Formats: sequence, C-alpha cells, structure tokens
Amino acid sequence: MSIEIKLPELGDNIDSGTVVSVFVSEGDTIEQEQALIELETDKAVIEVPTDLAGVVKKILVKNGDEIKIGQAIIEIDANGQIEKVEKPKVEESKTESPAEEIKPEAEPLEKAAPVQISETNVVDFKIPNMGDNVDSGTVTSLLVKVGDSVEVDQGLVELETDKAVIEIPSDVKGVIKEILIKGDDTVSVGQKIMVIEASQQITAASTPGKTEEQIQPVQPVKQTASEPVHDPVDQKVLEAPSNRIAPASPSVRRFAREIGLDIHEVPGTGPGGRISVEDVKTFSKLRHRQKSAGQVVGASGQAIALPDFSKYGEIEKEALNKLRQTAAKNLSYAWSSIPHVTQFDKADISNLEKLRKANGKKAETRGGKLTMTAILVKVIEAALRKFPAFNASLDLANNEIIYKKYFNIGIAVDTPRGLLVPVIKDVEKKNIIDIAVELSEISGKARDKKLGLDDMQGGNFTISNLGGIGGTGFTPIVNSPEVAILGVSRAEMQPKYIDCEFQARLMMPLVLSYDHR
Repeated sequence: MSIEIKLPELGDNIDSGTVVSVFVSEGDTIEQEQALIELETDKAVIEVPTDLAGVVKKILVKNGDEIKIGQAIIEIDANGQIEKVEKPKVEESKTESPAEEIKPEAEPLEKAAPVQISETNVVDFKIPNMGDNVDSGTVTSLLVKVGDSVEVDQGLVELETDKAVIEIPSDVKGVIKEILIKGDDTVSVGQKIMVIEASQQITAASTPGKTEEQIQPVQPVKQTASEPVHDPVDQKVLEAPSNRIAPASPSVRRFAREIGLDIHEVPGTGPGGRISVEDVKTFSKLRHRQKSAGQVVGASGQAIALPDFSKYGEIEKEALNKLRQTAAKNLSYAWSSIPHVTQFDKADISNLEKLRKANGKKAETRGGKLTMTAILVKVIEAALRKFPAFNASLDLANNEIIYKKYFNIGIAVDTPRGLLVPVIKDVEKKNIIDIAVELSEISGKARDKKLGLDDMQGGNFTISNLGGIGGTGFTPIVNSPEVAILGVSRAEMQPKYIDCEFQARLMMPLVLSYDHR
C-alpha cells in the first residue's frame, strides 16, 4: 500500500523550512518515530519523524529544498498494519450514506433551501479580514483563471500588505466564472474580486447529519450584498486558554500563521472549544484594539529599495536564511517598540577570576567549562531576586506588569547560521558547576544545529558576552518581551584606587540595556 508522508505541523508560526539532511534512502525499511529528514526552520533545526512503518519507495525532496507544511516528502510502501488502521475510516464514511439516513434528510433539505447559495449557485468572493490593522493590499499574483475548478482552501490570489505577502484562499468549491481584478491592483477588505459558480456540494453541507467542519465553509456564502462582510468585534475580554493542542483545522491554523497569531492563544467558540476562522479574526481585532490602547508604535520596518551597487564595481549576493530573516524582524521590532536606556559600568572581577580558576577542574571532570558567563548567570539570578522589576514583562494591553517567580536566563550565541538565544532554565535550582556544564552542552547543540524549540523559549533575561571579539563596550538590544539585557565586554587589568593607593585589578565592562518604561 503506497502512502505519501507529508511534512507535519512543526510548531507555532512555522510554515516552512529548508531540508538540511535526508536520513533514509529508497529501499530502506523504516519504523514508526524514525527520523526521515532534518529541517532548518527560522527558529531551530528539527528532525522530522514518520508516524508509519514500511519501506521507502520514493524520496520527493533533496538537500537545500524549501518545503512547506503539508507537502509530500517521502512515499512509502506501508506495512499491512496501516490498512487495519484505515479500515474503520472507510466504515465510518459508509455510515453516512445508508438508505435509512437518506430518507430523513429529504424533508430537511427543503427547509434548508433558504441557506443555499442562490438559484444560480453563483457566489461573489470578497476579500476577507487579513489581520490586525490590515485593510488593503496589492495584487502580486492571480493564482487562478476563468474556467478553473477550485477547492475549498485553494489559493485564489496573492496579496502584498504592509505586513506580509498573504495567499487568500477560497471558502467554496466551484468554477471561476469571472475575475474582477488584475496584477498590481490595490484591493480592500470586503471588495468583490471574483465570481464563482459553486458546486452542489455546498448546498449539501447545510443539511443535517454533517459535521461542523463541513458546514463552516458555507457560512460566508449566506451574506447578501447589503450585509457586512464580518461580524462586529465582541466586546468581551478573551482569555487565552491553558497549554493544549489547539482544536482547529489546517486551514484555520494556516490563516492564523499568515496574520501572525499563535493559534494556541485563540479561544474557540465551537463545540469542545473548536476554533474557527471567525474566532481567529475576532481575537486578532481584540489584540489590535489592546495594542492601539497603549503599546508604543515604532517604525514600520518596511524595506527600502537599495541602489544598484554593481554599477560601481564587482559585488556578491548571499540570501538571508530563515534564522537571519527572523532575527532581523525581531530585532527591528524590539528596537522600534521598546524605548531603550543603556547604562555602562565596570565590575572588579579579580576575586571571581580566582574562583573560576580554582574550580575549573570540577567543571571539566563533568564535561563542562567554567567560564565567566556561567558565573554571571548565577550572579544575575541573585540580582533579579533583589530587583524583581528586571524579572518582569510589561503588558500595556492590560496595563499590568507581570512579575515572574522563576529564573530562566538566555545566553546569546553567535553561530554561522545567525544569532540564537538558548535558555538555561530554573537557575535557582542549580549551582555554578551545573550551569557551566549545561552552558557547554547548549553551546555545542547550537554549533551542531541541534537546538530544539523548547531550548530557546521561556527566557526572562538575556546575557550577551562579546568579550571574545574585544572592545570596551556595546549597546545590546532588549530581547522582547523581556525588559533588560546585560552586555559583557573583554576584561582587562586596570589601576583601581583602593585604600589610598592604586592597585592592578581585573575590570570587566558591563552594559545594561533596559526598557525605559
């Protein structure tokens, strides 16, 4: 039995990645949970396992390929046990069409007539809500032409907004009858852009006995020309649910990713907390209202076209990988949205250096290296206990300061792929040797591209140590939503006036950037 293995959901706001390694070959026998490929995303390098066992029939990707969620990566000849797993699904689908179930639907079908699309089955497709403060966009690509058949969630047009390039999907199945826009047109939310002749399956979706997932695509079709495209925003305060797997269809997850929302934060209003597109839109509007009420608005961050440098001499271009692209966006956002103050000082670390050298062997016997950064992690824990405002996050949407009672310290690591910030968690439960060993481990994982998403989440405060490249100081950028970051430069011997005389002391330049608010 031939089955395609597709790229699964990888995490919040991750919709694609670059293939770094393919671990299997055609003809290989694979087991469940065996890693198939290694994928580099904008957050980490991830191994993608299989949920099926069988024999590799065909490999559909190669090193360097850019692949998206849901794309087929490997075709396998599955073991017989897979057929047993799928058998109940076949029986389930048959239960929807026995004669005794069709008869009761005949009468409700007449009652459902008012929610049919129209007598001619023609649907006006309009631009849906595209997210926070996005009310228009420029057409960059038309993905269909007149006469094409389209499926639900199939992309119709690609729009460039001031935030991102977004693919607008169809919410009905049918045939394109008319296209009312062209490339480079500017279109607004609610504007009619296409006419679609919907298939009869849309009417059937409104009959009893179907699941809510089948009914949902019909809902936008019920609107008439005089109705608003979207319901007004609910005024109630939406609370983010606890950590769980968000109950949402792939199309809803994709829509949330495209407008920059974490699907796990969206409260669902459907049965069992199921999340619909409307839930995502409502939550997005609420977030925008909250941000507008108090958050500092920074620069737009839009790229400005550069001149043609090749006119002046030889040049070489290198594409930014996903990690560097994400770092650029995050740093631009942090710099423009957080009013920074940067304070400089020097610390006498003469005694700390003696402590480091005296205990270096203990760390080495456990596989680590006792560095000044490891000592600083423990020092910062003590400082955060004394000054809890630095172990906090500012929530202007709710006019609150969130004080954290735990101590997770991020360490900025420069790698050939870009800047990473792995996090040492629960520092209060570890001694300096424990931290030194863990710091060596995460530094190695960062170099070997083995850091997972969990390794880089949950930080409260960040250290950036540039002592290795020299210099007397620099201005680190606060790692939002944290409120402060400590920059460390190279220590050197300097004269220090102590007890009425100058003494040679090892002085380390320290720079603290923090949120002025």
